[in-house]
Amino acid sequence: MAEMQREKQIRRLRTPRSAAVAGIVFAAFFSASLVLLHTALPADPFDETPWVGSGETRIKTALVLAPFAGIAFLWFIGVIRDRLGDLEDRFFATVFLGSGLLFLAMGFVSMGVAGGVLAIARHSGSSADEIVYFGREIMLQINHVYALRMAAVFMISLGTIWLRTGLMPRFLVVTTYLLALALLLVVSFSLWTTLAFPAWVLLVSIYILVTGRRLRAARSEAPQER
Repeated sequence: MAEMQREKQIRRLRTPRSAAVAGIVFAAFFSASLVLLHTALPADPFDETPWVGSGETRIKTALVLAPFAGIAFLWFIGVIRDRLGDLEDRFFATVFLGSGLLFLAMGFVSMGVAGGVLAIARHSGSSADEIVYFGREIMLQINHVYALRMAAVFMISLGTIWLRTGLMPRFLVVTTYLLALALLLVVSFSLWTTLAFPAWVLLVSIYILVTGRRLRAARSEAPQER
């Protein structure tokens, strides 16, 4: 019985490190897929310059990276909740989980539209060009308007949990609120705007990775103090 409890404790102590790795993987894969899509799709789909041949490889690579980024983000959400433990508030936890899942779902929808745009763009004709333009605008609206708003809600709810529980330092909470307000209020189709969220996930993951050993040591000493 004691050995089983010890194994469970060891698995739980490894969670913060897994969270950091998952967040770093998400930040890398998601950022790469966004950059590849933005550089592959033309700013003006009605331009007669051929782009499918040169941009097809980049779009396919982005479509391959996107599911793995989503899996890493799901793992990141799970281990963050496990890190909160009994300190998790039901209200903010519901908003935190719901906004994260909505962000992920919108990202997958956007990537699906990108795959459709790639398939349609292979055909010639003005009607196909119009469909490509329509698909590109849908991608921009989903990524830069709706998905970023859900990312902002995700950050605000998590920042509030951190502020009330004291699990994260004040500078990280303030940074989270500032970035979240910027994503919530600013409407921009710039690539740098969409990269703000994975950059924040990377920052949080690096902090968890650096402080992981200290947290594991504190949790291992807690039962002895009792």
